[in-house]
Order: sequence, then C-alpha cells, then structure tokens
Amino acid sequence: MQNPNIKAVFFDIDGTLLSFKTHEVPTSTKEAIQALQEKGIKVIVSTGRSINSIDHIKFLGFDGFITFNGGYCVSKEGEILFRQAIDPRDIQALLDYSQSNSLSFSLMSEKAVSIHDVTPEIAGMYAHVNLPVPPLVEFDQVDTASILQTNIFLGPEEEKVFMETVMPNSLASRWTPLFADVNPQGQSKQVGIDIFCKHFNIDIAETMAFGDGGNDISMLKHVGIGVAMGNANPEVKEIADYITDDVDSNGIANALKHFGIV
Repeated sequence: MQNPNIKAVFFDIDGTLLSFKTHEVPTSTKEAIQALQEKGIKVIVSTGRSINSIDHIKFLGFDGFITFNGGYCVSKEGEILFRQAIDPRDIQALLDYSQSNSLSFSLMSEKAVSIHDVTPEIAGMYAHVNLPVPPLVEFDQVDTASILQTNIFLGPEEEKVFMETVMPNSLASRWTPLFADVNPQGQSKQVGIDIFCKHFNIDIAETMAFGDGGNDISMLKHVGIGVAMGNANPEVKEIADYITDDVDSNGIANALKHFGIV
C-alpha cells in the first residue's frame, strides 16, 4: 500500500517506542527511524513524560520533542516552541485537597518532578516505565505557577468528580487505570503536533503518528495517518486508521513498510 507524501512522523514513547518488557527500543524501530531520517522525514517524540524523563531515547536523533502531553514543545536545538502551565489555582486546590484527603500525586515542571505519598503500586508503576521514584513534594517549596503537568493517582470512576470540584480549569487523560495525566484545559498532543507542523511548514495531511494509550487519541485522530500499536488500549484501536503489531513484534517498522514509507 502506498502512502501519501509523509513528511513527519510522531511517536509516543511508552508502549510505542519503548517496550514495557525490555525497557528498550526494538532494533527494528531504530532501523525504521534511521530510514525515515535518511529520506528527510522529520521524526518527533510525542509523550506525556516530562522533558527530564526522555534522555534514554534521545540517542535516536529526533527532530523535536512534544512533552507533558503537548505542554512543552522543544526543538532538537533546544528552542522552546511552546510552554503552557496548569492554572496556579488548580495546583493550590490540589495541594489543599491532599492535606485533608488521602491522595497520591506528582508535580512536574521543566526543571523537576516530585511526588506526594508513594504507595507500592506507584513504586511499581515507575519500575514499569523504568524511571526512578521522584523525591517527595515539599509543600512549602512548590511554585504553583510552574507546574506543567500532574499525575493524579485515582481510578477512572473518581476522576470526573475530582476534576470538576478540585481542578476545574484542567483536563485529565489516561493510559492506565492507576492514574490520570492532568494538563491545562484544551491541551493535548494534538496541540504539540500543530506547533511542529507550523515550525517545519508541514501540512497536517503529510503527518503520521504512532500511539497506544488514551492520551494518544487526539493525536491519532488529528494526523494524516493514525496508527495504533497492537498492544494499544481498545479505545485507541477503535479510532485509529490502522492497527499494527505489538511494540515487541516490530509494530512500527511493519506499519511504515505497510504504507510504503520505508
């Protein structure tokens, strides 16, 4: 199958570029990304991770980084193209709520990540994505205007009421039942894609993206070709233009070959 003229490909990290089993980028994915670069196609990371938590994939030579689910976009040269923090009122409300309610959460800025109340499940989650557990939140040191993203460790059934009552100016998305990513209202990976399309003067029809989680849905629906990994959540597969194989079964390389891009 031949593809339209793809000029940029966007990649989620966990479960897409990185295997949850090996915590590594499969060889076939490395080779596919190199093949894209040799053809002059831009390769850009699009992740919910912090800008400080992607060093282990930078060796692939990406042309840009969408981090914090679109809240912090930076070129490979280090130019900040976009930065959007959460409403400080929502962060203060989160801090106040946690003083009288049992709630684990993380706070992420471009400088650091901290966490409040680490449970065994949370420690296991950080191990799952091969990251160290962040240091504990120091409440008197929090700069409420600097937080780009927070992870709220509560179930999907509690999320709606929490967001409406505690963080009404923010938006929740998730790729796991364990926690929700919380970002400014209106923000998503789709926003980051538009930033980079403008930066590189690329039409959205000339883009492709790979993802596996709920926070990838807006991205996959927005690009020219949205590809769900074989290990993706059911709701992600439902909206994708194409479903490829698992990350550990050469999913990225196989999809790029299917569309005749490499």
